[in-house]
Amino acid sequence: MKTNKLLHDTVLEVVDNQIRDLNPPATKETFDRLVGEGHDTDEARRLIGCVVVSEIFDILKKREPFDEKRFVAALRKLPKLPE
Repeated sequence: MKTNKLLHDTVLEVVDNQIRDLNPPATKETFDRLVGEGHDTDEARRLIGCVVVSEIFDILKKREPFDEKRFVAALRKLPKLPE
């Protein structure tokens, strides 16, 4: 499957903003943990991006509000990806 570059770049920008702004703090904590476990920075960002996309999907598909508890729980499970 071909990657949509604009979408890919936008999701990584969201990840970078969350890490920079510590909003939520769990994103930076997860990034640091993944890098500490041996993932390179690009892979850590990509994994976190998968959680961001999963949360966006739930918001749009299920018409649910952002659920920070669900988001943080998914971050803590990385590198296992959301289902």
